[in-house]
Amino acid sequence: MSLIETKLTAAKTITVGDQTPAAEIPEGHARLRLAVGSLCGTDLHYYSHFANGIFVLKNPVTLGHEACAYVVDPNGTELKEGQLVALNPIMNCGACDACQNGEENLCTNKKFPGSATTVPHLDGFFRETIDHPARCCRAVNDDVDPKHLTFAEPMACALHSLNKGGVKAGQKVLVTGCGPMGLLAIAGAAARGAHVTAADLRPKAVELAQKVGAEAGLIVGEFDEGEIEGQYDVVVEASGAIPAFNMALKSVRRKGTVSILSNIQMGAAEVLLNLIMLKEIKVVGSFQFNREFEEAVQLIEAKKIDFDKLTAASFPLNQTDQALELMASGGAFGKIILLG
Repeated sequence: MSLIETKLTAAKTITVGDQTPAAEIPEGHARLRLAVGSLCGTDLHYYSHFANGIFVLKNPVTLGHEACAYVVDPNGTELKEGQLVALNPIMNCGACDACQNGEENLCTNKKFPGSATTVPHLDGFFRETIDHPARCCRAVNDDVDPKHLTFAEPMACALHSLNKGGVKAGQKVLVTGCGPMGLLAIAGAAARGAHVTAADLRPKAVELAQKVGAEAGLIVGEFDEGEIEGQYDVVVEASGAIPAFNMALKSVRRKGTVSILSNIQMGAAEVLLNLIMLKEIKVVGSFQFNREFEEAVQLIEAKKIDFDKLTAASFPLNQTDQALELMASGGAFGKIILLG
Protein backbone atom coordinates (compact mmCIF):
# COMPACT_ATOMS: atom_id res chain seq x y z
CA MET A 1 0.00 0.00 0.00
CA SER A 2 1.37 3.38 -0.97
CA LEU A 3 1.69 6.24 1.50
CA ILE A 4 -0.40 9.39 1.08
CA GLU A 5 0.67 13.00 1.18
CA THR A 6 -1.43 16.07 0.52
CA LYS A 7 -0.12 19.26 -1.08
CA LEU A 8 -1.57 22.73 -1.41
CA THR A 9 -0.48 23.57 -4.95
CA ALA A 10 -2.57 26.73 -5.47
CA ALA A 11 -5.46 28.53 -3.82
CA LYS A 12 -8.28 26.04 -3.18
CA THR A 13 -6.30 23.24 -4.80
CA ILE A 14 -5.18 20.25 -2.72
CA THR A 15 -3.54 17.36 -4.55
CA VAL A 16 -3.32 13.88 -3.06
CA GLY A 17 -0.41 11.75 -4.17
CA ASP A 18 2.00 9.02 -3.20
CA GLN A 19 4.55 9.93 -0.57
CA THR A 20 8.16 8.82 -0.80
CA PRO A 21 9.80 9.29 2.63
CA ALA A 22 13.43 10.40 2.72
CA ALA A 23 15.94 7.58 2.64
CA GLU A 24 17.56 8.85 5.84
CA ILE A 25 15.95 10.28 8.94
CA PRO A 26 17.64 13.52 10.08
CA GLU A 27 19.70 13.27 13.24
CA GLY A 28 17.65 13.95 16.36
CA HIS A 29 14.41 13.25 14.50
CA ALA A 30 12.05 10.30 14.76
CA ARG A 31 9.99 8.85 11.94
CA LEU A 32 6.28 8.96 12.71
CA ARG A 33 2.98 7.82 11.21
CA LEU A 34 0.13 10.32 11.34
CA ALA A 35 -2.63 9.30 13.76
CA VAL A 36 -4.95 12.32 13.68
CA GLY A 37 -4.60 15.91 12.49
CA SER A 38 -6.92 18.88 12.87
CA LEU A 39 -7.65 21.97 10.82
CA CYS A 40 -6.76 25.47 11.96
CA GLY A 41 -7.85 28.88 10.72
CA THR A 42 -4.31 29.36 9.45
CA ASP A 43 -4.71 26.31 7.19
CA LEU A 44 -7.95 27.80 5.88
CA HIS A 45 -6.26 31.13 5.05
CA TYR A 46 -3.51 29.36 3.10
CA TYR A 47 -6.07 27.15 1.36
CA SER A 48 -8.26 30.09 0.38
CA HIS A 49 -5.57 32.58 -0.66
CA PHE A 50 -2.25 30.66 -0.92
CA ALA A 51 -1.25 33.15 1.77
CA ASN A 52 -1.96 34.06 5.36
CA GLY A 53 -1.97 37.85 5.57
CA ILE A 54 1.51 39.07 4.67
CA PHE A 55 2.89 35.51 4.57
CA VAL A 56 2.65 34.37 0.96
CA LEU A 57 3.64 30.83 -0.06
CA LYS A 58 6.42 30.65 -2.62
CA ASN A 59 5.80 27.03 -3.61
CA PRO A 60 3.44 24.10 -2.93
CA VAL A 61 3.42 22.88 0.66
CA THR A 62 1.74 20.29 2.86
CA LEU A 63 -0.48 22.07 5.36
CA GLY A 64 -1.06 21.16 9.00
CA HIS A 65 0.51 22.00 12.34
CA GLU A 66 -1.98 20.30 14.68
CA ALA A 67 -1.49 16.55 14.95
CA CYS A 68 -0.46 13.49 16.89
CA ALA A 69 1.34 10.44 15.53
CA TYR A 70 2.73 6.99 16.27
CA VAL A 71 6.48 6.38 16.41
CA VAL A 72 7.63 4.16 13.54
CA ASP A 73 11.41 4.56 13.97
CA PRO A 74 12.87 6.24 17.09
CA ASN A 75 16.15 6.72 15.17
CA GLY A 76 18.31 6.46 18.28
CA THR A 77 16.21 8.88 20.35
CA GLU A 78 14.55 8.12 23.68
CA LEU A 79 11.18 7.53 22.02
CA LYS A 80 9.87 3.99 21.62
CA GLU A 81 8.40 2.29 18.59
CA GLY A 82 4.61 2.32 18.67
CA GLN A 83 4.30 5.21 21.14
CA LEU A 84 1.60 7.80 20.56
CA VAL A 85 3.08 11.29 20.69
CA ALA A 86 1.71 14.83 20.58
CA LEU A 87 3.55 16.99 18.05
CA ASN A 88 4.75 20.43 19.09
CA PRO A 89 5.17 22.32 15.80
CA ILE A 90 7.39 25.05 17.28
CA MET A 91 10.97 24.13 16.43
CA ASN A 92 12.80 26.89 18.28
CA CYS A 93 16.53 27.56 18.15
CA GLY A 94 17.12 27.45 21.91
CA ALA A 95 19.83 30.13 21.71
CA CYS A 96 18.19 33.52 21.10
CA ASP A 97 17.14 35.85 23.92
CA ALA A 98 13.49 34.80 23.63
CA CYS A 99 14.36 31.11 23.97
CA GLN A 100 16.65 31.84 26.91
CA ASN A 101 13.69 33.58 28.58
CA GLY A 102 11.42 30.58 28.02
CA GLU A 103 9.50 32.36 25.24
CA GLU A 104 9.88 29.85 22.42
CA ASN A 105 6.85 31.35 20.68
CA LEU A 106 8.87 34.53 20.06
CA CYS A 107 12.04 32.74 18.91
CA THR A 108 13.70 34.78 16.18
CA ASN A 109 15.00 31.67 14.38
CA LYS A 110 12.19 29.16 14.85
CA LYS A 111 10.93 26.82 12.18
CA PHE A 112 7.22 26.11 11.77
CA PRO A 113 5.64 23.50 9.46
CA GLY A 114 2.93 24.09 6.87
CA SER A 115 3.54 27.82 6.82
CA ALA A 116 5.17 30.58 4.78
CA THR A 117 6.81 31.92 7.95
CA THR A 118 9.68 29.46 7.42
CA VAL A 119 11.69 29.87 4.21
CA PRO A 120 12.31 27.47 2.58
CA HIS A 121 8.88 26.18 3.64
CA LEU A 122 8.61 23.04 5.74
CA ASP A 123 5.89 20.56 4.90
CA GLY A 124 3.22 20.25 7.57
CA PHE A 125 1.57 17.24 9.16
CA PHE A 126 -1.17 16.33 6.68
CA ARG A 127 0.80 13.37 5.30
CA GLU A 128 1.21 9.80 6.43
CA THR A 129 4.91 9.80 7.25
CA ILE A 130 6.44 12.63 9.27
CA ASP A 131 10.06 13.13 10.37
CA HIS A 132 9.94 15.41 13.41
CA PRO A 133 12.46 16.45 16.08
CA ALA A 134 12.21 14.01 18.96
CA ARG A 135 12.46 16.91 21.42
CA CYS A 136 9.19 18.22 19.99
CA CYS A 137 7.38 14.90 20.52
CA ARG A 138 5.55 14.36 23.82
CA ALA A 139 4.78 10.69 24.50
CA VAL A 140 1.47 10.09 26.27
CA ASN A 141 -0.28 7.44 28.32
CA ASP A 142 -1.57 4.37 26.49
CA ASP A 143 -5.21 5.21 27.21
CA VAL A 144 -5.16 8.61 25.46
CA ASP A 145 -7.47 8.84 22.44
CA PRO A 146 -5.55 10.22 19.42
CA LYS A 147 -8.73 12.08 18.38
CA HIS A 148 -8.33 14.05 21.59
CA LEU A 149 -4.55 14.39 21.48
CA THR A 150 -4.69 16.28 18.18
CA PHE A 151 -6.16 19.14 20.26
CA ALA A 152 -2.87 19.60 22.15
CA GLU A 153 -1.55 22.42 19.94
CA PRO A 154 -4.73 24.54 19.70
CA MET A 155 -5.49 23.87 23.38
CA ALA A 156 -2.01 25.16 24.22
CA CYS A 157 -2.76 28.36 22.28
CA ALA A 158 -6.00 28.83 24.21
CA LEU A 159 -4.28 28.17 27.54
CA HIS A 160 -1.56 30.70 26.68
CA SER A 161 -4.25 33.32 26.20
CA LEU A 162 -5.84 32.36 29.53
CA ASN A 163 -2.44 32.60 31.22
CA LYS A 164 -1.72 35.99 29.64
CA GLY A 165 -5.11 37.12 30.94
CA GLY A 166 -4.44 35.72 34.41
CA VAL A 167 -7.62 33.61 34.36
CA LYS A 168 -8.18 31.71 37.60
CA ALA A 169 -10.91 30.04 39.64
CA GLY A 170 -13.78 32.21 40.73
CA GLN A 171 -13.29 34.95 38.14
CA LYS A 172 -15.98 36.15 35.77
CA VAL A 173 -14.69 35.60 32.24
CA LEU A 174 -16.25 36.58 28.91
CA VAL A 175 -15.11 34.90 25.69
CA THR A 176 -16.09 36.77 22.53
CA GLY A 177 -16.24 34.43 19.55
CA CYS A 178 -17.19 30.74 19.75
CA GLY A 179 -15.15 29.39 16.88
CA PRO A 180 -12.78 26.49 17.63
CA MET A 181 -10.28 28.64 19.55
CA GLY A 182 -12.96 30.42 21.53
CA LEU A 183 -14.53 27.09 22.46
CA LEU A 184 -11.18 25.77 23.67
CA ALA A 185 -10.65 28.92 25.74
CA ILE A 186 -14.11 28.43 27.25
CA ALA A 187 -13.42 24.79 28.09
CA GLY A 188 -10.01 25.64 29.52
CA ALA A 189 -11.32 28.51 31.66
CA ALA A 190 -14.20 26.40 32.95
CA ALA A 191 -11.76 23.61 33.84
CA ARG A 192 -9.93 26.15 36.03
CA GLY A 193 -13.12 26.99 37.89
CA ALA A 194 -13.85 30.35 36.24
CA HIS A 195 -17.43 31.49 35.63
CA VAL A 196 -17.53 31.75 31.85
CA THR A 197 -19.93 33.61 29.57
CA ALA A 198 -19.78 33.04 25.81
CA ALA A 199 -20.75 35.56 23.13
CA ASP A 200 -21.19 35.01 19.39
CA LEU A 201 -23.39 36.06 16.47
CA ARG A 202 -24.44 32.46 15.84
CA PRO A 203 -26.96 30.81 18.19
CA LYS A 204 -25.65 27.30 17.45
CA ALA A 205 -22.11 28.36 18.38
CA VAL A 206 -23.33 29.80 21.69
CA GLU A 207 -25.31 26.63 22.33
CA LEU A 208 -22.18 24.51 21.85
CA ALA A 209 -20.20 26.87 24.08
CA GLN A 210 -22.64 26.19 26.91
CA LYS A 211 -22.24 22.45 26.39
CA VAL A 212 -18.45 22.67 26.82
CA GLY A 213 -18.32 24.87 29.90
CA ALA A 214 -19.92 28.30 29.54
CA GLU A 215 -22.41 29.05 32.30
CA ALA A 216 -24.18 31.67 30.19
CA GLY A 217 -24.44 32.58 26.53
CA LEU A 218 -25.00 35.85 24.71
CA ILE A 219 -26.14 36.12 21.10
CA VAL A 220 -24.74 39.35 19.69
CA GLY A 221 -27.51 41.64 18.53
CA GLU A 222 -30.09 40.11 20.86
CA PHE A 223 -29.04 41.81 24.09
CA ASP A 224 -28.23 45.30 25.31
CA GLU A 225 -24.44 45.62 25.64
CA GLY A 226 -25.02 48.16 28.39
CA GLU A 227 -26.21 45.30 30.58
CA ILE A 228 -22.76 43.71 30.62
CA GLU A 229 -20.69 46.89 30.87
CA GLY A 230 -17.88 46.48 33.41
CA GLN A 231 -19.07 43.01 34.44
CA TYR A 232 -16.03 40.80 33.73
CA ASP A 233 -12.61 40.37 35.30
CA VAL A 234 -11.11 39.05 32.07
CA VAL A 235 -12.31 39.07 28.48
CA VAL A 236 -10.74 36.72 25.94
CA GLU A 237 -11.25 38.09 22.41
CA ALA A 238 -11.42 35.07 20.12
CA SER A 239 -13.42 36.33 17.13
CA GLY A 240 -10.87 38.54 15.37
CA ALA A 241 -13.52 41.23 14.83
CA ILE A 242 -13.15 44.91 15.79
CA PRO A 243 -16.75 45.17 17.10
CA ALA A 244 -16.04 42.25 19.43
CA PHE A 245 -12.87 43.95 20.66
CA ASN A 246 -14.90 47.08 21.41
CA MET A 247 -17.40 44.96 23.31
CA ALA A 248 -14.51 43.50 25.26
CA LEU A 249 -13.30 46.97 26.23
CA LYS A 250 -16.79 47.93 27.37
CA SER A 251 -17.61 44.73 29.24
CA VAL A 252 -14.34 44.32 31.19
CA ARG A 253 -14.27 45.88 34.64
CA ARG A 254 -11.99 48.72 35.68
CA LYS A 255 -8.38 47.49 35.91
CA GLY A 256 -9.49 44.28 34.21
CA THR A 257 -7.67 42.44 31.42
CA VAL A 258 -8.47 41.85 27.76
CA SER A 259 -6.47 38.99 26.23
CA ILE A 260 -6.43 38.91 22.42
CA LEU A 261 -6.43 35.29 21.26
CA SER A 262 -7.47 35.61 17.61
CA ASN A 263 -5.70 37.66 14.97
CA ILE A 264 -7.85 40.80 14.66
CA GLN A 265 -8.50 41.44 10.98
CA MET A 266 -7.23 44.72 9.57
CA GLY A 267 -9.77 47.19 8.26
CA ALA A 268 -11.22 50.65 8.74
CA ALA A 269 -13.00 50.72 12.09
CA GLU A 270 -13.30 52.85 15.19
CA VAL A 271 -11.69 51.34 18.28
CA LEU A 272 -12.65 52.56 21.73
CA LEU A 273 -9.06 53.19 22.79
CA ASN A 274 -10.17 55.84 25.28
CA LEU A 275 -11.63 53.11 27.49
CA ILE A 276 -8.18 51.58 27.93
CA MET A 277 -7.06 54.80 29.58
CA LEU A 278 -10.26 55.62 31.46
CA LYS A 279 -10.66 52.15 32.98
CA GLU A 280 -6.93 51.36 33.21
CA ILE A 281 -7.53 48.21 31.19
CA LYS A 282 -4.65 45.84 30.62
CA VAL A 283 -4.66 44.65 26.99
CA VAL A 284 -2.36 41.72 26.20
CA GLY A 285 -1.58 39.86 23.02
CA SER A 286 -1.38 36.07 22.94
CA PHE A 287 0.70 34.35 20.26
CA GLN A 288 1.07 30.57 20.08
CA PHE A 289 2.31 29.08 23.38
CA ASN A 290 5.26 28.11 25.56
CA ARG A 291 4.98 25.84 28.60
CA GLU A 292 1.26 25.59 27.84
CA PHE A 293 1.89 22.72 25.40
CA GLU A 294 2.79 20.50 28.34
CA GLU A 295 -0.17 21.91 30.28
CA ALA A 296 -2.48 21.03 27.39
CA VAL A 297 -1.19 17.46 27.11
CA GLN A 298 -1.65 16.95 30.84
CA LEU A 299 -5.20 18.28 30.59
CA ILE A 300 -5.91 15.78 27.80
CA GLU A 301 -4.35 12.92 29.78
CA ALA A 302 -6.49 13.86 32.80
CA LYS A 303 -9.65 13.70 30.63
CA LYS A 304 -10.96 16.93 32.15
CA ILE A 305 -12.46 18.17 28.87
CA ASP A 306 -14.93 16.42 26.56
CA PHE A 307 -13.15 16.85 23.24
CA ASP A 308 -15.79 14.79 21.44
CA LYS A 309 -18.23 17.68 21.97
CA LEU A 310 -15.63 20.01 20.48
CA THR A 311 -15.29 17.88 17.33
CA ALA A 312 -17.52 19.00 14.48
CA ALA A 313 -16.61 16.43 11.80
CA SER A 314 -13.94 13.96 10.73
CA PHE A 315 -12.54 13.14 7.29
CA PRO A 316 -9.95 10.67 5.98
CA LEU A 317 -6.64 12.26 5.04
CA ASN A 318 -7.34 11.93 1.31
CA GLN A 319 -10.38 14.21 1.73
CA THR A 320 -8.45 17.15 3.17
CA ASP A 321 -9.90 19.44 0.50
CA GLN A 322 -13.47 18.49 1.47
CA ALA A 323 -12.66 19.12 5.13
CA LEU A 324 -11.33 22.58 4.29
CA GLU A 325 -14.38 23.35 2.16
CA LEU A 326 -16.65 22.49 5.09
CA MET A 327 -14.60 24.76 7.31
CA ALA A 328 -14.79 27.55 4.73
CA SER A 329 -18.58 27.19 4.53
CA GLY A 330 -18.98 28.08 8.20
CA GLY A 331 -21.27 25.09 8.63
CA ALA A 332 -19.09 23.33 11.20
CA PHE A 333 -19.21 24.23 14.87
CA GLY A 334 -16.04 23.00 16.59
CA LYS A 335 -12.90 21.37 15.23
CA ILE A 336 -12.63 19.36 12.01
CA ILE A 337 -10.22 16.45 12.27
CA LEU A 338 -8.35 14.35 9.70
CA LEU A 339 -7.82 10.64 10.31
CA GLY A 340 -4.45 9.21 9.37
